[in-house]
Amino acid sequence: MKPRLLDLFAGAGGAARGYQLAGFDVTGVDIKPQPRYAGDSFVQADAMTFPLAGYDAYHASPPCQDHIARKAARPHGTGWMLAATRQRLTATGRPWVIENVPGAPMRADYTLCGCMFGLDVRRERWFETSWHGFTLRPPCDHHRPAVSVYGHGGKRSHMRGGDPGAYVDLDETRKAMGITWMTTSELSQAIPPDYTHLIGAELFTLVRDTGDPCPACAGADLGSHGGKMLCPACGYLQPCCQPLPATTPSTVRRVTSNRYIPSAG
Repeated sequence: MKPRLLDLFAGAGGAARGYQLAGFDVTGVDIKPQPRYAGDSFVQADAMTFPLAGYDAYHASPPCQDHIARKAARPHGTGWMLAATRQRLTATGRPWVIENVPGAPMRADYTLCGCMFGLDVRRERWFETSWHGFTLRPPCDHHRPAVSVYGHGGKRSHMRGGDPGAYVDLDETRKAMGITWMTTSELSQAIPPDYTHLIGAELFTLVRDTGDPCPACAGADLGSHGGKMLCPACGYLQPCCQPLPATTPSTVRRVTSNRYIPSAG
């Protein structure tokens, strides 16, 4: 049975798709109907009051409008939800992830952008995690003008390189985000699934790690390398639990798994 993840403030499921690829069964919650939600199930409800019991892990993307640096002085009135969401998730005692824009009042354990995944989009996002995770990543490198996605999905919400005359259409925006099913307005509120695929691989390991060997390693003789015990069946450090899903992007596997990878020398 797959571990269950609750996706709060779910939108159309950009985050959900990444967690699915990492191995989770994902239930989305949003106050608005989401007919194209990409997760496994969806409930229209208030994410601030929805019951949290019965899930193995949590992701939340509370409203970002009050945390955007360039936003006008008029508040959106939802800024309080980030801290309140953190408090609710912490009380579960289970691992969680909170996503928001740069500058939000949160710890940026992961700072991710589309260029890190070979996507043609400039969309930096911060992720705070209950386990204080991190990843090694180079600085942003948009060697050519990338697609920018922002706003609420109006005609001029998506453009290339910030050039007011370089607006892009729906197909180009979908390709840039790695999302095939969303409308223009849904894309404006989404994150690329690659972001949560990376973080979800780490989260999957935390949820499944009981401290016991995975079934493939049970009864196997352990070898050692550099003083670390390895399982010959799967190559993971003990206790290895389940290996990361085979769909984990090879470009990030080195940073997110506990598998030993010998150096080139």
